[in-house]
Amino acid sequence: MDKNVIIIAASLRERSNSEALAEAFAKGAGEAGNRVEVISLRGKKFGFCTGCLSCQETFHCFMKDDAEEIREKIGAADVVVFATPIYYYGMSGQMKALLDRCNPLFPQEYRFRDVYLLMTAADDNPHTPERTISGLTGWIDCFPKSRLAGAVFAGGVTEAGDIENHEVLHEAFQAGMHV
Repeated sequence: MDKNVIIIAASLRERSNSEALAEAFAKGAGEAGNRVEVISLRGKKFGFCTGCLSCQETFHCFMKDDAEEIREKIGAADVVVFATPIYYYGMSGQMKALLDRCNPLFPQEYRFRDVYLLMTAADDNPHTPERTISGLTGWIDCFPKSRLAGAVFAGGVTEAGDIENHEVLHEAFQAGMHV
């Protein structure tokens, strides 16, 4: 396969459940012969988009922080995977802030075609991920060559490590195998 797969783990918690999903996906994608990089947002420093739109002409944000390098890796990837905990029925704030900071990708060529979403939440209702999926597809819709290729949700996982031995880890692994 030999695709360039970038996985963004958006939880800031050590041993997070969404990061465990990211690692399972990464293992599957790696075993399928792809180049995989997992980027944790834990410890990364980046500001909020100011809406100045200068990036639409320069293809770079005026802010020089960790978001710039991550955005470049997203634009150069064949497959982009976002792993996030669900907070108040939406993606984590740090994931949303990163998506906004990817605005320089909008007017330029990008490689990614397939985008995956991995989500965890304390609430195990099947409707829990709907708004998170909707939030990410709003971003994806701005990139007409790309699509939401898959989503994996693990509900009922609250404390760090609760996802250990959860059957959804196999689902994330299988999704990685099929990128």
